[in-house]
Amino acid sequence: MTILFISDLHLSPNRPDITQRFLHFIDQHACHAEKLYILGDLFDFWLGDDDDSDFANTIRTAFLSLTQIGVECYFIHGNRDFLVGKKFSQQTGVVLLEEECKIDLYGCPAILLHGDTLCVEDVKYQEFRAKVHQPWLQWLFRRIPLFIRKKIVRNIQGQARDDKKSKSLAIMDVTTSEVSAVMQKHQVEVMIHGHTHRPATHDIALHSGSGRRIVLGDWDECGYLLSVTEQGFKTEILKDDR
Repeated sequence: MTILFISDLHLSPNRPDITQRFLHFIDQHACHAEKLYILGDLFDFWLGDDDDSDFANTIRTAFLSLTQIGVECYFIHGNRDFLVGKKFSQQTGVVLLEEECKIDLYGCPAILLHGDTLCVEDVKYQEFRAKVHQPWLQWLFRRIPLFIRKKIVRNIQGQARDDKKSKSLAIMDVTTSEVSAVMQKHQVEVMIHGHTHRPATHDIALHSGSGRRIVLGDWDECGYLLSVTEQGFKTEILKDDR
């Protein structure tokens, strides 16, 4: 059987091409897997589980179709979809995981996470992240009328784009020492994450030897997935004409 990993789809009603790419992936690839892990930023921004738009319901239906045929689906929050909650899980069968999740990949222990917590040199972002992950603030935001939430999100997204332009690529990337610390804390030799939109496999020096950090790609221009079987790890690019 196959275990699949994806991240950084940034699904949005403004990008129907990515939504169709995702639905094709569900119908042609994920349906044949044993498990599917989504490592954050599935949505460009999730307004809350009370979003009853056609777009939101389409995504819910796609996941429900998977879990109903026995594909186990797991989700780690990203920096864009931290408001995905218990109701979404109940409606879809998708299991919500902690921000760092250790799993076994056919005898190989691995740590999964979105990846934003590894970018410790981006102090401004980490301060913002700490604020929006406060339970009381999330509770309050969910109770604001949906149309007001949409306006707030548009402002936040605009500020984030402007802020990103002024930052160096090095600051927005992961900090190697933090990667090593997380891997050693969980005693793993493999880390899988997204967030940076820089797909690659990196060798990591650990006290116990060497490890691998596998970075997933985003879905802006094509689908990107990591498949793991007993035979090993394989990345795959999904083009729209497939």
